[in-house]
Amino acid sequence: MKIGILSRKKSLYSTSRLKEAAERRGHETRVVDTARCYMRIASEEPTVHFGDETLAFDAVIPRIGASITFYGTAVVRQFEMAGVFSANESQAIARSRDKLRSLQILSREGTGLPETSFARSPKDADSLLAAVGGPPVVVKLLEATQGLGVVLAETRKAASSVIGAFQELDANFLVQEFIAEAGGDDIRALVVGGEVVAAMRRHAAPGEFRSNLHRGGSAEAVELTEEQRRSAVQAANALGLGVAGVDLLESDRGPLVLEVNSSPGLKGIESSTDIDVAERIIGYVERSHDALSPEERTRDRIQG
Repeated sequence: MKIGILSRKKSLYSTSRLKEAAERRGHETRVVDTARCYMRIASEEPTVHFGDETLAFDAVIPRIGASITFYGTAVVRQFEMAGVFSANESQAIARSRDKLRSLQILSREGTGLPETSFARSPKDADSLLAAVGGPPVVVKLLEATQGLGVVLAETRKAASSVIGAFQELDANFLVQEFIAEAGGDDIRALVVGGEVVAAMRRHAAPGEFRSNLHRGGSAEAVELTEEQRRSAVQAANALGLGVAGVDLLESDRGPLVLEVNSSPGLKGIESSTDIDVAERIIGYVERSHDALSPEERTRDRIQG
């Protein structure tokens, strides 16, 4: 197959690992800077171009950064319109990037979630806190990534100050209950094709409540319970993602889905588990591409 990896940089670990795994399995593989693609939108022959070249792939693997979600999903959608299989559909990527929308979808599916509240008016600060059981609470910008824009407010006064500051900035944010029993840990489960292929437990750095590896956290391989596996797969499936990093918190009432990432990094989980996740992703692309007709690759992927 001809596989395109949509990524801003060839040198990124996840991008280079996917390219290496695809070529090892005999595929012609190319990394394309998503932001430099442009589209010819036409009823008879929709195409994607790079410079003077028309891009022709059998399948694409999107690695769309949060900063170019709108344009990146447009590029993926254009490939889908041309009958190219995408490891993650454009609409699924868009769902996962909208934290509020993704939580609403997951709640509809009955997925375990931290208690969460969302409002617009400054007059509703007390109600926001009451809806999640009061402080301590986590206040999270909807556009936050890698732990940035996430604040732990341990008192009502601190929570009101943070909420007020975000509202003054006209920023959209969520207020979530703080799961104290998680102890600063969370679990990243890598779901590929409806199956958990690897999982790691992430520990927050000393003095930090966020367990992101980008924030100085550490990680180790973990064996998931059957309930945790079900939660991770249910979350990925609910958002329509073929490849997803699902972040779980362990709570007294069972696993809670914190977030679902449509472009999960591979470095931390591969080094922690010694599992070749890139190989699993390429295998999923192969199976899925071979199982679908061109009509099935475009059907329902460009709606909404």
